[in-house]
Formats: sequence, structure tokens, C-alpha cells
Amino acid sequence: MIKAARDMTSPHNFRNLGYVRVCAATPELTIGDAAANAEAILAQADALADQGVSLAVFPELCLTGYSAEDLFFSQVLLEQTRRALIQLQRSRLPMMAVGAPWQLTDGRMVNCAVMIGDGRVLGMVPKSFLPNYSEYYEQRWFVSGTGMNETEVDPDLGTFHVRVDQLFELGDCCVGAEICEDLWAPISPGTHAALAGANIVCNLSASNELISKADYRRDLVRMTSASNFSGYVYVSASALESTKDVVFGGHCLIAEAGQILAENHRFDFAAQTLVADIDLQRLSHDRAQNSTFAQTLRPRPYRRVRVDRAMPALEVLQRRYVKQPFVPADEEEFAARAQEILLIQSTGLARRMLAAKTERLVIGLSGGLDSTLAFLVAKDALAKLSLPANHLNALTLPGPGTTQGTLTNAHRLAQTAGVSLQEININASVAQHLADLEHDGAHDVVFENAQARERTQILFNYANKVGGIVVGTGDLSELALGWATFNADQMANYNVNASVPKTLMAYLVRWYAQHRAKPELAEVLIDVLATPISPELIPPQDGEISQRTEEVVGPYELHDFFLYHWLRFGASPTKIFLLACASFADDHEPAVIQHWLAQFFRRFMTQQFKRTTLPPGPKVGSVSLSPRGDWRMPDEAGFSQLVEEVESLLNPPSKP
Repeated sequence: MIKAARDMTSPHNFRNLGYVRVCAATPELTIGDAAANAEAILAQADALADQGVSLAVFPELCLTGYSAEDLFFSQVLLEQTRRALIQLQRSRLPMMAVGAPWQLTDGRMVNCAVMIGDGRVLGMVPKSFLPNYSEYYEQRWFVSGTGMNETEVDPDLGTFHVRVDQLFELGDCCVGAEICEDLWAPISPGTHAALAGANIVCNLSASNELISKADYRRDLVRMTSASNFSGYVYVSASALESTKDVVFGGHCLIAEAGQILAENHRFDFAAQTLVADIDLQRLSHDRAQNSTFAQTLRPRPYRRVRVDRAMPALEVLQRRYVKQPFVPADEEEFAARAQEILLIQSTGLARRMLAAKTERLVIGLSGGLDSTLAFLVAKDALAKLSLPANHLNALTLPGPGTTQGTLTNAHRLAQTAGVSLQEININASVAQHLADLEHDGAHDVVFENAQARERTQILFNYANKVGGIVVGTGDLSELALGWATFNADQMANYNVNASVPKTLMAYLVRWYAQHRAKPELAEVLIDVLATPISPELIPPQDGEISQRTEEVVGPYELHDFFLYHWLRFGASPTKIFLLACASFADDHEPAVIQHWLAQFFRRFMTQQFKRTTLPPGPKVGSVSLSPRGDWRMPDEAGFSQLVEEVESLLNPPSKP
């Protein structure tokens, strides 16, 4: 769970950051007893209201039991259901959805999602697709709600509509509903609801359990939420339904734009509540960014029903955000991801070689992390084109800041990989260049950049000499922070690391050492991983690296976290700060996070000019900074408001 930063003087309301708390709930069921079921549902609903839940969804036909069969024809049960709905209008929840049969004035029976809020029935959404195959025979009792538009006037329930095309608004939460089989249809009512404006779709279901059906159901919910850029609350009938021919498991799922936020354990007889917080701001950002969703033909306008009730504040967020969002936590998933990333990188580089009609690659090998990964990718690209390893021309270019440790790493890498390495010392050329500039010898930006540009000049000219292309090594995190010298390590013919963040870089090299490298190469890779991250542009002290990147720009684990939430979800500085405080509670104090977050925005917003002229490179994940595809912004954009927001987080304005 995420709490407001402990240094803040007042609790923070996560509702203001776009979160809404939802619940998928299965009540204790008595088949055919709507009064008892309403009492159980109402007790659950009131308990959920105390937990800050704004929307609770209960199963299909939960007021009577889905398996009531011909009891649906009983006027006694139908009147009990009506009285049960009257009882549920007392719920303290801002909004709830319950499943119930409803008989229209013309005698037709519909299977409905009854939406309740503001002490009234807001509307009923009838089921569109009635399964009538295998163990299902719903058309025996119900009619489809497709095209239905009925207005019901009830002395106790008020006036409401029975129709599929209606949405229910609660603050910034817009809810659409569908029922069980509707989700399995080629084009579901929930998809139409999402296109009409629903950012949360609830599904009241009674899906029985068969071998592997839960896996299919889970994938269906996840992918539906992904394609609709929506939240999705799915709840199925519990194990207390009749088991005459089938067994129900009470499967509950809550998804958000392709991610399962929460899932319960099935086959439990006790009532269950599955609670999660859906990020509506994230969904809005994704919908705005995805032109396919934006351009998809909308259905005719839906009827909208507004609930004039404030949603409860959320001082504690009931979801977790991983510290390293670019790195899968599951080892098997990461192994598959690592192989795919390396394939994308090496295939992109090999294709670029074909386009350039070259069989040679040139790389600057520093012995550090980034150039090591690029080196491994270059080897794979040559193998993909059936070219020998010695077609990789590796150059190591020691200068004033180079340590013996990284120089040794570079030589060992080349030797163990069967690649020839040429060492070209740049001390003399840099000294001459600085003398030509009448430089005073200070270890300033001129001193540092002279080395970076001298190395780049040598690499490009050497590539001309051998008829090859220069392989870039800079990573996504460095590009975000502008931690690269313009027209030096910022430039290459093709940068294979362009969309690989620093936190992922280390995992990829470690995976390569463990799963693909021979023992001699693996040993070198482990030594590279143990080397402090540094551009090595300042002379070493006592032979050791004196310039450590993270001491200057900040911890990469924080910056990658900031970058992910800033670019992927369009999160505000306040939101990023609070999520980071929770995720890194054991590692960094809020004041430290605040400091580096302000630095992140300063660097990110002022360094776009370096990204505007980036060389091509393969996109490997959902976050990239390519100026040709993923991130376009003016070089001169203002940023003071971003930094001011960050700096105010732990220093609230004084009271008048």
C-alpha cells in the first residue's frame, strides 16, 4: 500500500491524482431468496464504503442466484427481487452494480446489471448476448437487450431506463456495464461503452469453471482492458451456485489497460471482496496518446446518468509500483524478455549493415557497462549475417580520465570474445587541442568534452578507413538526462542502446553472462558489472575512478522510475514523487527523492536539443525518446512550473 510521504504535513488525497477504488465482490448466496441475498450484499457494501470504495460490482443475477432456472418465472421471486432492490437503495456506496432479473411491463424478462447510487436505481443494463449452447440455455427465460430502450416507472425505485447504451458518471469515473457472455462476443457491449466514454467497464458474470477456462478468462479480461484503454472489473458467480451440472468458482479480476491489478482465489464458499485502485489519469493519457483508439468510429451517443455524490478520499493507495519498472520481477519472464531485447537490437544493427552495404562495425570499447552491451549486440549482429567476429573493429581510447581497471576490462572483453582490439591513446591529441584553445588546464566542461569529441572523431574516421559504421553505446537514461556530450558520444551511425534504460542494462549483461557467455567471457562481464558507472573524463585518484556518474546526476534507479512514469503515463511531478516515496521507502528519504526529481526535470527539459538530433536506433520497449517517433518536444520548452511543483512538496505554503 502507498501512503503519503511521511514528511508531508498533511495527508494527501490520491483521489486528486486520478485514483478510484473499486471492488469485485461475491456475497454469500442463498438460491431463490432475494431478501437474504440483499441483506448479505448490503452488509458487504456498507463495509466497502468504510474502506473508501467508490464502485462495487456483484455477480450476474446475484439477487436470485444465476442457477435459479425456472424459478425466474415465479412472481414471488420477482417481487422479492423488486423489494430487494428497494433495500439496496440504502447502500452507502457511491455506486454499485448488482445482477437481477427484471420483468418489463410487456411481460418480457431481462437479465440486468442494476446500477444503484444516490439512494436510487440509476438504470438497468440488460444482457445483450444470451448463450444457448452446451450447458447454457438462457433464452428459455430472458430476451436480449440489444436495441432495447424502455422507461420504467416504479413507485419505490423511481423512474429509470432499461437499455444497453447508457453510462453512469461518478466524478471523473464513467462506468459502463456488460454481462458475462457479452465479453465473449466478437464485438462486446463493453467495447462500445468504452468508445462512448466509459473509463471503467464492469462485468457481472456467471462463468462456470472448466479446465483452463480461468486462464482464457483472465487473458480475455486483460486484453479487453488493453484494447479499450479502460479499467475492467469482473466478478463471477460463487461456488454457492447450484452444482447440478456445473461448478462455479467466484472468479474475480480487476484489470487496467492490459495489467491485472488484482485477482482472487476461486472456489471459496465465503463472501469475498477484491479491492484495487484504478488510475483514471493513466487511462486518459493512454487514450489521448493512442490515435487508433481516438479515430475508431464511435457509437451513437449514450444516455448518461450522473451521480451527484463525492467519492471518498484515498489517503492510502492500495496498489504497489515496482522500483524497477523496466525490469520484469519474474525470472522466467525476464529471461524471455532479455532474449527478445538482444534479438531486436542485433536484428536492427544487422539490417542497418545491409542498408549501408558494409560488413564492418566499429565500436569504442571503454570497459564500462554501456559499451559492453553494445559490444555483445554487435557480435550477435555479425553472427546473424554469418560474418566472423573479427569484422568487429573494437577501439579502446584511453585518455586523461581512464583507469587501469576499465582499460583491462576492454582488453579482456575483446580477447575472450575473439575480437581484435586496437588501443589508441588520446592523451597527446587532447593536450594539443586544449593548448590550441589556450585552455587553463582546469578539469572543466571543456576538458571533459575535448576527450569525448576526440574519441568520436577517431571512431568515425576509423569507420571511413575500414568501410564500416560506428555503433553507438549511450543508453536511454543518459539520453533522458542529457548525460552525453553533444556531437560526441551523443552521435553514432546506429545506436543499439538508444531505448535501453540503465537499470535494465545491468540485468541484460548479467543475463548474458549467466546464460550465453563462455566462462572466460562471463568472468569479464561480472567484473564490468562491478565497475562504478563513470564517463572517466576526470583524472583518477590513486588509480581509482574519481568521477562517479550517480554522485553527479543522481541514482539511476530513481531517474528510471521518474522517466517511466513521466513518459509512459504522463504522471504529474506530485504523483511521481508520492509513488517514488512509497516504492523507495527503504532506500531513499523523501527529501532525497524530492531533490533528484527536481534535478530530473531540470535536466530532462533542458537537454532536448541533444535528443532532437539523435542517430537511429532500435526501439525495444514502450518508453523511447526517438525524435522521429516517440518523443517530440521543442528544445526551448519551459519547465519552471514542474520544478516549482516538486520543490513545494515538502514545503507547503505557510498559513496566512
